[in-house]
Amino acid sequence: MSNEENTTQEKATEAVEKSQAAIGKLTDTLLKLKEDQPKIFYGGLGAVGLLIVISLFSGGSDSTVSGPVIKDLQMGQKYVLKGPNATDPNASIRLVAVPGTIAAYDDTEEDDRSGGCKHMPQGTPVSVEGFQDAYGKKNAFVNVKILSEGECSGQTAWTLAINVQ
Repeated sequence: MSNEENTTQEKATEAVEKSQAAIGKLTDTLLKLKEDQPKIFYGGLGAVGLLIVISLFSGGSDSTVSGPVIKDLQMGQKYVLKGPNATDPNASIRLVAVPGTIAAYDDTEEDDRSGGCKHMPQGTPVSVEGFQDAYGKKNAFVNVKILSEGECSGQTAWTLAINVQ
């Protein structure tokens, strides 16, 4: 063995001996405390045990993350269009002719976004005309009648129920 290996081995042995001595002192101190003052010893054990139990059972929350909630919409009632996740006040709400086709449209062209009452501004007054279940959810789509003034007044279209507030 080289000198460097011997030095490393001696340091490791010395560290192990120091650790064993420290553990021995701690054990002796605890046993002496147990014999001299058993109330303090068992009280300390109980406190440590209680902290462990509390930390085991307090990890996390049972609540779930919740987002926008679909209102219990009623036929014939008046509501407004509002995008629950939109941060831009100028964002529009997409309306389609057939429920369930919202994701099927490609409106990358400018005329797809501006013509035919396909996108309505937030706050547009509407009344509920009907419902459609989709994806295992009751009343996922809502047939709305546009109540605002202008070229779209009186027209009906479908949108997601979450967009009707």
